[in-house]
Amino acid sequence: MGDWSLSFITEENFTNHVMSTIEKYGEKLDSYDIKKFNSNTIDPIKMIFDKTVYQTSWEEMIGNEIYRQRDKSNNNDIGYFHQRIFQYFRNCRVPENGKEGGWDVIYHDDNGIVLPDGDVVHTVYVEMKNKHNTMNSASAGKTYIKMQSQLLNDDDCACFLVEAIAKKSQNIKWETTVDGKKVSHKRIRRVSIDQFYGIVTNENDAFFQMCMVLPKVIKKAVNHELDSKVPHDTVVEELRRIAENTGDDSEDIAMAIAVYLLGFSTYKGFPDLAGFITSQEQKERELLNNLYMYAKAFDDCHPE
Repeated sequence: MGDWSLSFITEENFTNHVMSTIEKYGEKLDSYDIKKFNSNTIDPIKMIFDKTVYQTSWEEMIGNEIYRQRDKSNNNDIGYFHQRIFQYFRNCRVPENGKEGGWDVIYHDDNGIVLPDGDVVHTVYVEMKNKHNTMNSASAGKTYIKMQSQLLNDDDCACFLVEAIAKKSQNIKWETTVDGKKVSHKRIRRVSIDQFYGIVTNENDAFFQMCMVLPKVIKKAVNHELDSKVPHDTVVEELRRIAENTGDDSEDIAMAIAVYLLGFSTYKGFPDLAGFITSQEQKERELLNNLYMYAKAFDDCHPE
């Protein structure tokens, strides 16, 4: 990669952190069959609306849903990346879960930390969020009260809500609502992650610098870590196996019925659509498991 350009984190530490983040993707690369696909119970009505309105194929629709499920879990992994990187920054520490008040990052500088209004403190306690719109009012109120309590216990500190995806670059008083009352305090601040990087590194464009080296490091790490793990999703094939036996000549309707059976297997009327799989006595009690087994038989007959 040539000479390492970041002064605030070593190439070894940064590479190891990227690799640790990628390792968390590992289980999301497990192949999806219909049982895993339906583990949180899909919404058949929404899926059929989306497919029809957006005029997509079943392959694309199901692929998008699998991607959505994987991506939902990956958001937590990106939070890990944003938080844990600060363990490598001078004067920062990342407490273990539940330790040291449950803060995500604690930054302490014996030389003092100058706030925008000129106040000087020596410690900043940080709550991190991936996106500016991920906190509801109850969560925001709880976080603000936690910060107020910290200020009461330590008059030489500030508290930051640091957002990775903020509306804009900012370091402002955090104004929110607690118990129906608007509240703010000059030492409780809402800070975009680029400005927090600037504060802890004394380099205003430190976050930009990190972003510029990140793609190459990720590519190198992915080639090293994930060469042998490529998901082979079988959801579409398994749904087709079910659809072929619904008795409907229209592929669209047959696939819709297969999707209905995943989401509505115990709802009145739907078990009657699956007479080809199980006896009447077993329908409501075991239909879903029998669907999984029936569809899986397709994979057993068609090995990779």
